[in-house]
Amino acid sequence: MFVAEVSANHLGNFDRAVSIIEAAALSGANAVKFQTYTADTMTLNLGKFSVAAEHDLWGGIKLYDLYREAYTPWEWHADLFAKCRELGVTPFSSPFDATAVDFLETLEAPLYKIASLETGDLPLIRKVANTGKPVIISTGATTLEEIEELVTAFKQTGNNNLTLLVCTSSYPADPIDAHLNRMQTLRKEFEVEVGVSDHTLGIGVSIAAIALGATVIERHLTLRRSDGGADSAFSLEPEEFKLLVKEGSSAYQSLGNSKWSMQDSEKESRRLRRTLYVVENVKAGDLVTPRNLRAIRPGDGAPPKFYESFLGKKFKVDVELGTPMSQELLT
Repeated sequence: MFVAEVSANHLGNFDRAVSIIEAAALSGANAVKFQTYTADTMTLNLGKFSVAAEHDLWGGIKLYDLYREAYTPWEWHADLFAKCRELGVTPFSSPFDATAVDFLETLEAPLYKIASLETGDLPLIRKVANTGKPVIISTGATTLEEIEELVTAFKQTGNNNLTLLVCTSSYPADPIDAHLNRMQTLRKEFEVEVGVSDHTLGIGVSIAAIALGATVIERHLTLRRSDGGADSAFSLEPEEFKLLVKEGSSAYQSLGNSKWSMQDSEKESRRLRRTLYVVENVKAGDLVTPRNLRAIRPGDGAPPKFYESFLGKKFKVDVELGTPMSQELLT
């Protein structure tokens, strides 16, 4: 599933949010994800609550101001969900507190996403699990022990429809920090579906994740990075997202299965493999020699592995140049 994350890229403009949804649909996204919170449900309006000064994107910004700028107005949600459904993509959201879950339930949200920084909020995780719907949880900035706690809390509700995403919670993220092999750890340790929430630049990390078995790829989508906004620096533009879907789908299809078999598409190549041929006219009684027997294409003769065993034997009949070699020609 390719998920286009709108997040703050609407820049506070409803029509732009609709345009992002339309771009997601045209790019081949399966789902569009929003974030459901307000500045007041996220933090207190205090100057001492701010992002560290050295943060690459949001250094020194007061948290309340950041969330007030970035949030998606709740009164937009119904229309945005309806637009997604109209265009054939699945709408869902990340709730950040219990009131957001209750609100999203009124919109018949088909699934939920828990953001990396909420992985320690077990009451919230239990609440979304208790909806009985599929839930995706990002694991950025989360220890393996904390993941075990949240998975246990989730499954204790009786809901086992959980997907865990490997996520590097830095913006933008460096591919060297992606550690996609952690997907194997999550799958093995917790018996869940896995994927990636990718904040790197480009699509290479996402393609690699698909090759390693990711079933969910989440990427931020904007119309143009140059438009700015809190999340623009690590967002894909529509043509990039379209390329991700195209190449990611090819990567997924290429996985196939582990059973070894000849493909129908390989039949002509198989026919053209080298085999043994008589390469000059010979008479009955002539010896087989390197001069009159060679491995050439196409593949109608005996396999080359029999070459040494044929040398020195006698032809029992006259044989014309270009005849596929077989044991039946020899005495």
